[in-house]
Amino acid sequence: MPKQGKKYRAALEKVELGKKYTLEEGLTKVKEIAFAKFDETVELTMWLGVDPRKADQLVRGTVVLPHGVGKTVRVLVIAQGEKVKEAEDAGADFVGGEDMVNQIKGGWLDFDAVIATPDMMRLVGQLGKILGPRGLMPNPKTGTVTFDVSTAVRETKAGKVEYRVDKTGVIHVGIGKVSFEQDKLRENAQMLLDAVVRAKPSTAKGKYVKKVNLAATMSPGVLLDETAYVK
Repeated sequence: MPKQGKKYRAALEKVELGKKYTLEEGLTKVKEIAFAKFDETVELTMWLGVDPRKADQLVRGTVVLPHGVGKTVRVLVIAQGEKVKEAEDAGADFVGGEDMVNQIKGGWLDFDAVIATPDMMRLVGQLGKILGPRGLMPNPKTGTVTFDVSTAVRETKAGKVEYRVDKTGVIHVGIGKVSFEQDKLRENAQMLLDAVVRAKPSTAKGKYVKKVNLAATMSPGVLLDETAYVK
């Protein structure tokens, strides 16, 4: 395990051991102890009482954060016919059909999100081994396989993020940058928390939200009191 640096240890000393902060207190603390020279991402991590091995307990969805995540999202749309112009008019960075699929097969990956129309999935399906591991594979459940291309592009550009439990039942999602005003971080965080709570599987037993942590990229995390704001 790498040795913790002096700045990290100094930040850790400012976090009250064992304390569960309110969302407001947690955001204040995260902004206070962030020490990196770059604008760190603030990430919300949730441990859920689900069994991801069971198909009916996979917690997954998307939510549009009201203040975005603080970065420009490069959107690729794979479509044909009139949907090409619709994607371009909506602000997609790259638009094409089979030519784009071939470019990706050749190693091109200069994009952050992929949207595809259903009629193109016969081609996009060939990219599963490339896009899948990177979390970029279009999926109807996340609204990235759709004929409503303009809405999908605009929402993705505006701050649409995907949340999904990993194999240990944990969700990690960036909710903005340390430089964001605290009110904006709070509203983004609450929007995500509410979405995950609404997505609780009916088959999940016991405590659903077991633990919540808030942290900046390089800084120590702070535990949040999930019972105070998760209904």
